[in-house]
Amino acid sequence: MATVLVVEDDAFVRAALVRHLSDAGHAVRSVGAALDALREVTQVGCDLVVLDLGLPDLDGAEALRMLRGVTEVPVVVATARDDETGIVRLLNSGADDYLVKPFSPEHLNARIAAVLRRTGGAGATPLLRVGGLVVDPRRREATLDGTALDLTRREFDLLAFLAARPGVVVQRKELLTAVWQQAYGGDQTIDVHLSWLRRKLGETAAKPRYLHTVRGVGVKIEAP
Repeated sequence: MATVLVVEDDAFVRAALVRHLSDAGHAVRSVGAALDALREVTQVGCDLVVLDLGLPDLDGAEALRMLRGVTEVPVVVATARDDETGIVRLLNSGADDYLVKPFSPEHLNARIAAVLRRTGGAGATPLLRVGGLVVDPRRREATLDGTALDLTRREFDLLAFLAARPGVVVQRKELLTAVWQQAYGGDQTIDVHLSWLRRKLGETAAKPRYLHTVRGVGVKIEAP
């Protein structure tokens, strides 16, 4: 269980989020303005913030920058803005993940769980395990069947992002945004890093063990 702060100005949406997150086992507090959120985080504290961008007192992007000035608490941005440039800017400003409205409670719960796993937040499982593969996001270490993997920074980021979503096909566009912080780019960058990562996992694209390419869609990781 984590303590989640919901920052949402729409009272109906805020009440629904509080209800859904409470049903998922989290301890939930909520506010309707950015300055109230800053006060809650600094005076009371929490394990994770769900931050809406359309706030009445401050733009959500500015609120995110202010939050990052006082705390490293994970922030999941909820936004109706789906332009990639804006999303990349939010990630570069310190957001840990994002959802585009409308989204389901299950999607939100999954994103929160993934962020908590990556950041080692309260109620989280700090290690990501997929078969014999173990990824430690906090130490930035990974092992395969007990043997340490020698990964570059980008290879580790790619592996950790996929390992936090086992069995889920992640679109290439999402990988570019989350791992490379790029709004657009060619598939070659992803393919090259996947090839290097596969080599270190002892597999190939033709004979995958953990990393599986879904043609025309993206990539997923799953236990062999």
